[in-house]
Amino acid sequence: MTDKTAITLTINGKDHKISVEPRRTLADAIREDCGQTGTHIGCEHGVCGACTVIVDDAPVRSCLMFAVQAEGKTIRTVEGLADGDKLHPMQQAFMDNHGLQCGFCTPGFLMLAVGVLEREPDISDEALIDVLSSNLCRCTGYQNIIKSVRAAAREMRKA
Repeated sequence: MTDKTAITLTINGKDHKISVEPRRTLADAIREDCGQTGTHIGCEHGVCGACTVIVDDAPVRSCLMFAVQAEGKTIRTVEGLADGDKLHPMQQAFMDNHGLQCGFCTPGFLMLAVGVLEREPDISDEALIDVLSSNLCRCTGYQNIIKSVRAAAREMRKA
């Protein structure tokens, strides 16, 4: 039996004191131990991007990070984007521009795009498309996802 390690994960400004095996992924800890089920798990190999969260202001594939590595860091999940009932500009843009299809990839795309645009608000269109191509959408909704992110980028620059 593997010993568990007591850690505190700070997710969306709230501390979660949990006990995990050292090999437990951040994705599993966020979902199963902290109850934040908006972070989706897809391939579990870092390929699809469904599990993308923001750790210390950088988008991270949470299936490739151990929970113990995230202790002491600031974690943002899709649940932390909205401010009460007011959607984040990225969430609103996905709704307005039909960037949602089945919705499975959406949390990962939202967190990837927000993390990138917060760090580089004037990212070129070519670079933005390159970044977004790292996440997978099985519904092939890329055109509306790109359109949504471009719209949100304009709104985020205004704020």
